[in-house]
Amino acid sequence: MQEETARSAIDTFISAFNASDDSYVTALLSQALTSDVVFWGPLGRSEGIEAVERFVLDIRRHPAGTGTMVRCSAVDMPDEWARYQWVFTTPDGGPRLMGTDVVHLRRSLIDQIIVFAGQIEPSAS
Repeated sequence: MQEETARSAIDTFISAFNASDDSYVTALLSQALTSDVVFWGPLGRSEGIEAVERFVLDIRRHPAGTGTMVRCSAVDMPDEWARYQWVFTTPDGGPRLMGTDVVHLRRSLIDQIIVFAGQIEPSAS
C-alpha cells in the first residue's frame, strides 16, 4: 500500500514535467508535494513548491526543445523513503538526462526530494 501511494505521488510529480502548458505545472506539483517540500537538487537545497516549480520549468525549457520525462523503473520503498529512476529526453534524439530521485512522503505527499542526475548524452538510435 505504501508503494502504491508513493508511486501515485511520484507519477503526479513527473507529470508536471510533461504538462501541456506551463500554467498547469503548479497545480500538478500541489497534488504531489507538501507546501513546505525540501528540494535537494543539482544547485543545492531549496524549500517550497515554488522552488521545485522553478526547477521543473527550467527542465521544460531545455534549449534543445520541450522534452519528455518518464519514470523508467519501479518505485522501490524499503522504508519511509522511496526511490525511482527517470529519464528526460528532448525531441529529435536530442540530449538526454538520466537520474535517480529519492523522496520522503508525509500524509501521502512528497515532503523531501533528493535528485541525483546522471550524464546528459544523446539517446541511442
